[in-house]
Amino acid sequence: MKKIFFIIACFLLIFAFYNCSDSDVLTATTPVNSPPPIVDGNLPRQYNYLALGDSYTIGQSVCETCRFPEQLRKKLGDLNPNDTYTSKIIATTGWTTTNLIAAINTENPASNYDLVSLLIGVNNQYQNKPFSLYETEFPELVNKAIALARGDKSNVIVVSIPDYAFTPFGKQSSNSSIISAEIDNYNAFAQKYCTERNIEFVSITDITRQGLTNPLLVATDGLHPSELAYSYFVERIFPKASWAINN
Repeated sequence: MKKIFFIIACFLLIFAFYNCSDSDVLTATTPVNSPPPIVDGNLPRQYNYLALGDSYTIGQSVCETCRFPEQLRKKLGDLNPNDTYTSKIIATTGWTTTNLIAAINTENPASNYDLVSLLIGVNNQYQNKPFSLYETEFPELVNKAIALARGDKSNVIVVSIPDYAFTPFGKQSSNSSIISAEIDNYNAFAQKYCTERNIEFVSITDITRQGLTNPLLVATDGLHPSELAYSYFVERIFPKASWAINN
């Protein structure tokens, strides 16, 4: 009889032990009816934009907020006022592809840009550099732009070279038709290179070829694009830039 009571008592102790253990595990590792974590998709974000180029990028003869990189940055910011868009420009009037490569190597910017634009080549043409130099250095600059754009070529936009033959300065030249033909050659090479590699190429050259019929498109120096001309550049660049930023 005592043996039976002993067995029953042991069974009850074992049952109580396992019941308590299961309860402890449930309490410790499996919260009951806990709410899912809240993810706020509207948190402010920061985007970084890098503009590479020459006088057309730095905005020679127009105000700092008038040049196309600044107009583009502002227009992108208008998409969502909660987000922040910062911009950096590596460009100087007179730079060739060689100068721009050297400047990038010297500054060694971080490779964390969400958008990179590249507009270069007019000074190669103006300074009568061999076209073969552009054929070698333009691809190098595109690859540098991709590396700076987090290694993502979809974040890079190449902009065509404006045609200064259609300005008061260019009109004074006796070979304005040659200027246009050579710029066409530069742009054709750049566009073909980009198209074959699925890199965005935005042509704005035709806008600048209205400079003689519409003087408002030319800056006060009689050579470079005006704020208005740059706003037309941005109209074409913006759809590509906003897609790159948001994807």
